[in-house]
This record gives sequence, C-alpha cells and structure tokens, in this order.
Amino acid sequence: MARLVLIGLAAGFLSALLGVGGGIVVVPLLLFVGFEIRAATATSLGAIAITAAAGAVVYAVHGDVEPVYAALVGIPAAGGVVLGTTLQQRVPVRTLSYLFAALLAGIAVYMLVAA
Repeated sequence: MARLVLIGLAAGFLSALLGVGGGIVVVPLLLFVGFEIRAATATSLGAIAITAAAGAVVYAVHGDVEPVYAALVGIPAAGGVVLGTTLQQRVPVRTLSYLFAALLAGIAVYMLVAA
C-alpha cells in the first residue's frame, strides 16, 4: 500500500510539474512493484481520471484551461483509448513490453536531441 501511495504522489507531482505521470511514471513503477503490464496500464488509466480531474480544476481556478481545445483533444483521445484497449487485449504481453520500452527510449532520445 505504501508503495502505491508513493507512486501516486510521484505521478501527481510530475504530472503537475511536467505534464507527465500516467504512462511514463505510473506504468513503469507499477511494473517494478509486480503488476502485469495490462493491469499496470489499466490501473494507470483509472488513476489518470482522478489526477486529470484534480489538475484541471486547479488550472481552471487559475484561468489556464482552454475548454474548447481541451474537448478537441479529449474527445478523440477517449476514442483512442477504446481502440488502444481493444488492440492491447490481442497483443502478447512480451510484445507490449517491447513496444512500451521502445516508446520510452524514443522519447528519451528525442528529448536529448531536441534540447
């Protein structure tokens, strides 16, 4: 339980500070504490719903939320989640692990080169 609370604190802090949290922070940490990749992904998505709501409220209080743009990104993203979840259930766990590792490595290389 304490590990999960610490993962949540780290994800919330990094989400607010850098705009990352779910896939980049929570999933790897859940894998580290023994979750299977599908359960880690699903748990991360559930946590993102709570994190996103809290963050959106705080940013809205400061006048930083653009509701139309949020809807233009969020509504298609919801459709993407349905498609991605459907596909994930058909892909072997080992392949998912490699794809996730490749995504994180690609982001790291991009950030090093773009900086």
